[in-house]
Amino acid sequence: MFIDKLKQSIEDEFKDYHFYRSMYQLTDDPLWRDFIKHAYEDEKSHYEMFQQLYYMLTGRFVQNPKKRLPCYNLKDCAKQALLGELEGVETYKLMLLSIPIQQAYNPLFIAMHDEMEHAIRFSTMYNAL
Repeated sequence: MFIDKLKQSIEDEFKDYHFYRSMYQLTDDPLWRDFIKHAYEDEKSHYEMFQQLYYMLTGRFVQNPKKRLPCYNLKDCAKQALLGELEGVETYKLMLLSIPIQQAYNPLFIAMHDEMEHAIRFSTMYNAL
């Protein structure tokens, strides 16, 4: 169960990274660009941490995750991002309750905290657009 959720999380973080990179291209507003850049840099970090954890648990990496379709409308994408980040918080909270090894705690806690922060940023963006 934990391994399956971790694999899905790796794929989701990869998709979010690329989705947020496409969102970044849709605005010249320095605040929105900063919010989006912060999120996609965190998503890349989560992807890398989760891949490392997956390797520790299985001896292999998750291969060839698929990219998500790019963003074309900033407000719509901010809403999608907000919902996705809130879903991520719930997923990581449940995963924290079932960690199989102590080394899983830090990456999950960091990702859960970052997802909450991203949700605040995307909520602010959505409501301002």
